[in-house]
Amino acid sequence: MIELYKPDMYKKSIYDIDYKKLKNYGIKCILFDLDNTLVPYTKNKPSRKLKDFIERIKDEGFKVIIFSNSNKKRLTPFKNALEVDCAASCRKPSKFKFKKVLDEYKFLQSEVAIIGDQITTDIFGGNRMGIFTILIKPISNEEFFYTKISRLIEKKIIKKLEKKNLFKRGNYYD
Repeated sequence: MIELYKPDMYKKSIYDIDYKKLKNYGIKCILFDLDNTLVPYTKNKPSRKLKDFIERIKDEGFKVIIFSNSNKKRLTPFKNALEVDCAASCRKPSKFKFKKVLDEYKFLQSEVAIIGDQITTDIFGGNRMGIFTILIKPISNEEFFYTKISRLIEKKIIKKLEKKNLFKRGNYYD
């Protein structure tokens, strides 16, 4: 079902999302992908802008969890600097870690959103779980080898979504 690849929201970056709107939707927890969503995959620590942003989101009452396919070693500096929880080695789009986070933090599916840059992992995984999905434009063209392969698959999926008028790259929406 191609609809499982369609994000509920599509924005240019994490900074363009209306978080008050998410709050009105009943979202209490935000799962942020790390690489090319929060930082380029070549960066090993958050910028001041990202630190301030995450602090603001936490102040607005959201539980923030970095939800990444990267390993714990990669996530630890961000966990410490941003003072957030992390779920490492998620193997998105697998449902396993999504379910684990819902159980561990006692959130309903309707209370969780995932924000990421990949349709094949973040969006497909989130949609399969019934959580709110937000796609953002990747913040860097530099990508991990496996992500480059995923992007080839993603291009084919986007063509199918566009053919059915379900999605158009660059046409951002709430």
